[in-house]
Amino acid sequence: MERVRTILTDTYPYPHEHSRHAIIAVAVGCLFFISSDNMHTLIEKLDNNIKWWSMYACLLGFFYFFSSPFIGKTIKPSYSNFSRWYIAWILVAAVYHLPSFLSMGVDMRMNLSLFLSIYISSILFLLFFHIVFLGLWYLGLISRVAGRRPEILTIFQNCAVISVACCVFYSHCGNRAMLGKRPFDRKASNWFSFWKERNTWLAKLLHMNELKDQVCSSWFAPVGSASDYPLLSKWVIYGELACNGSCPGSSDEISPIYSLWATFIGLYIANYVVERSTGWALTHPLPVEEYEKLKKNQMKPDFLDMVPWYSGTSADLFNTVFDLLVSVTLFVGRFDMRMMQAAMSRVHEGAHEHDLFYDHLSEKEDLWFDFMADTGDGGNSSYAVARLLAQPSLQLTRDDSVLTLPRGDLLLIGGDLAYPNPSGFTYERRFFCPFEYALQPPAWYKPNHIAVNKPELPEGIHELKEFNGPQCFLIPGNHDWFDGLNTFMRYICHKSWLGGWFMPQKKSYFALQLPKGWWVFGLDLSLHSDIDVYQFKFFSELVNNKVGENDSVIIMTHEPHWLLDWYWNGASGVNVSHLILDYLKGRCKLRIAGDLHHYMRHSCVPSEGPVHVQHLLVNGCGGAFLHPTHVFSNFSKFYGKTYECKAAYPSFDDSSRIALGNILKFRKKNWQFDFIGGIIYFILVFSTFPQCKLDHILQDDSFSGHLRSFFGTVWSAFVHVLEHSFVSLAGLLILLIAAIAFVPSKLARKKRAIIGILHVSVHLTAALILMLLLEIGLETCIRHKLLATSGYHSLYQWYQSVEIEHFPDPTGLRSRIEQWTFGLYPACIKYLMSAFDVPEVMAVTRSNICKNGIQSLSRGGAVIYYASVFLYFWVFSTPVVSLVFGSYLYICINWLHVHFDEAFSSLRIANYKSFTRFHINRNGDLEVFTLAVDKVPKEWKLDREWDVEAKQPQQSSHRRKHPSKWCASAGQQDPVNTVRIVDQFVIRQTEKTEFVTSNGSVH
Repeated sequence: MERVRTILTDTYPYPHEHSRHAIIAVAVGCLFFISSDNMHTLIEKLDNNIKWWSMYACLLGFFYFFSSPFIGKTIKPSYSNFSRWYIAWILVAAVYHLPSFLSMGVDMRMNLSLFLSIYISSILFLLFFHIVFLGLWYLGLISRVAGRRPEILTIFQNCAVISVACCVFYSHCGNRAMLGKRPFDRKASNWFSFWKERNTWLAKLLHMNELKDQVCSSWFAPVGSASDYPLLSKWVIYGELACNGSCPGSSDEISPIYSLWATFIGLYIANYVVERSTGWALTHPLPVEEYEKLKKNQMKPDFLDMVPWYSGTSADLFNTVFDLLVSVTLFVGRFDMRMMQAAMSRVHEGAHEHDLFYDHLSEKEDLWFDFMADTGDGGNSSYAVARLLAQPSLQLTRDDSVLTLPRGDLLLIGGDLAYPNPSGFTYERRFFCPFEYALQPPAWYKPNHIAVNKPELPEGIHELKEFNGPQCFLIPGNHDWFDGLNTFMRYICHKSWLGGWFMPQKKSYFALQLPKGWWVFGLDLSLHSDIDVYQFKFFSELVNNKVGENDSVIIMTHEPHWLLDWYWNGASGVNVSHLILDYLKGRCKLRIAGDLHHYMRHSCVPSEGPVHVQHLLVNGCGGAFLHPTHVFSNFSKFYGKTYECKAAYPSFDDSSRIALGNILKFRKKNWQFDFIGGIIYFILVFSTFPQCKLDHILQDDSFSGHLRSFFGTVWSAFVHVLEHSFVSLAGLLILLIAAIAFVPSKLARKKRAIIGILHVSVHLTAALILMLLLEIGLETCIRHKLLATSGYHSLYQWYQSVEIEHFPDPTGLRSRIEQWTFGLYPACIKYLMSAFDVPEVMAVTRSNICKNGIQSLSRGGAVIYYASVFLYFWVFSTPVVSLVFGSYLYICINWLHVHFDEAFSSLRIANYKSFTRFHINRNGDLEVFTLAVDKVPKEWKLDREWDVEAKQPQQSSHRRKHPSKWCASAGQQDPVNTVRIVDQFVIRQTEKTEFVTSNGSVH
């Protein structure tokens, strides 16, 4: 029984609020009723005019194209749910005016008017019921589990399902109370009659109409007369308050549409009351809070998706822009947290070196350490890298041999810890959360604890050199500086643990003395792309006083100046260059950086003269979206030396191929861009609505003539925008300025202007074409008298004409309700139907404008007209604007090698993640391995080996054999099983190094 309950139980409490099963039942009922006619009769009913069916196909194609990014998934915030309801509204409002459904016996007007009436009635009734139910709970008459309020949208959804079910029944069974014993004559052809005699099963299948008639006459037959029911029921149904029997002139039989609606409402109420008051049946017996906690701990990790960089509605992105403006205005040149750190160090005598210099690892015989950068974007990608970093060792295959690489004792993170802005939320959810899942912090550690006197060593350890667990040192990136480094200081410099990695770091920059004469300088470039004077003083004095003549230094910065300066034709990092050229004097063997979310290594080509930096390594694949490599393929010069690209991940060919996704997947990856793109297109054509003179397009005889007339009208609309419009012209000029400014400054001004003009021209042409297609569709429907036939309230007027026939009111109940509500009841129905019938409102207003001019409209009428036009034009334009913009990014990134950031942030690629593992061996050589995962898993499950492994209360997580909580749902896709080496080289430790061999080794 428990197993059955588990199967039937939904994944969330109170599954009656999920009406997808009811929706499926309604859909099956629709198919049953539609297919109930004989197949040959159904085919005979189809309209022979291909024009209307082609319009159906175009409408469905447009709406499917609009909804395709949301099919099969739920996006948070629930934009996919909004899309479904929005599309259903305006699609049905457009389709019901087309005539072809009438040939199949489906009267869309009757169904729509009945749906809206029942829908409003159901909402009012259920809202009243929920208010009463919550009142009973408040008085203590119902158990506490019933206290959770239902979602308003859930009530609307259930009411919609009930209304659709009633409409399906009425459309195919009719009002049997009115039809009485009217026979249902059906004709069958002789061919089908022959098969009826020969094959009973086939005959039953072909004559489903007989089964439908039986269903309608028995299951949905009138349920009795009014005299069979109590007084209150009679009054509710017929208004028969004063009659003991049937009132004169009223039908003695109750319409089954009322009984069907009452049945559905009763089932909803019964299910709700039983589940909420007893906790029985499909309900989880746990309170909501306990259930959510249980689900969070046992089901799967709650990782965040990749940052939607092209979202027009993301609060995080607006905060990022605001923080950036404040940082550039306030902090750059006016206030610098690095100066504050230096000042605070001088307050305490002797604390300066202790705060910035760490030598506790220098006495080890050998040392393994890791480098990564640019994490904290997508949860899946960040956790995949963190899971690899946390493993006690990784087994890899290289040239038919197996390498075992143990976990690094030291983790270096090169900036940009969380995207898009450095808030507490992004640090906790996008940065700390994946690392804590990969390697848990000590059980005694409290996340809210503030480390006042760092390093706060675990109990029993007195010096930092005694701690043998993994440690972490970090530098901030440009995104970490957007709030003036405030969040970085709180979460890095004032906390002691990043998951299971101990953080002794006190400032935003540091120097590490490693074994065998190796050093790591972690520089903080701020938003200046350079170190400040206090930082320069610290490192220059350290070089003069502590770094030996034969030592080797690794410079870690956030930005790779060598690539960015080459790309932008600029010169940055002057102080960093001064430190390397004039102080280190050839002792800088390696520069590592992030910021660019790919992996590239350049090694110096052997030549005469000193080599200031032997290897240049970029690895920003720690979890952020992918950056291209092919746009940097021509880099070759740095500090006057020639460099050769030894490794690139992904490869140049793969990088160029990935960029094609901007054409194919831009809108699917950036559905939030709809909000901006649709509004932009509508503004561009706002002044061109309506197009009244379309006879020359519709009446042309040849297809080529149609095309000439069509594009001639598009040109005329463009001229109108330039000569007469105000709103569209202003929007066009603003868009043109923005498009030119959007082109990277890497190009000359003339090229930027040409690219911007071409870009805007394509957008404007697409917007004008869509505008004209919408106007031609409206004009076609108006000419065939499918629209603009009877004013704004045509649907309500038609409903009134058939209401008396199908739903008689002999006692005048409706008129009394109208009096009691002061006319609100019919007005609500009337204006609801008018608001639903958007095409009719749009067509009627358009006809009035074409006849009397735009000045004939009141301000409110103009607002209603343009709002109704926008509802449809927005749907048609959003896929097109995304396609045009995505194509622009593809052309720019592959042909012009610009927009490398914009063209790949749009794709939000979580794959191609990597980190670099270093080993200082006993000979003093530095072995470098770059490990990568081509494909990041999207689904995770609880790692059974982690779950069953014995855990001691005081045991550190880094001592466990299986330290990570989650593994990939598909074992063959787990990063531990798919990780591979994409680059490997060795930097020799020699007395003096001036030349570099072609394979990257130093002699």
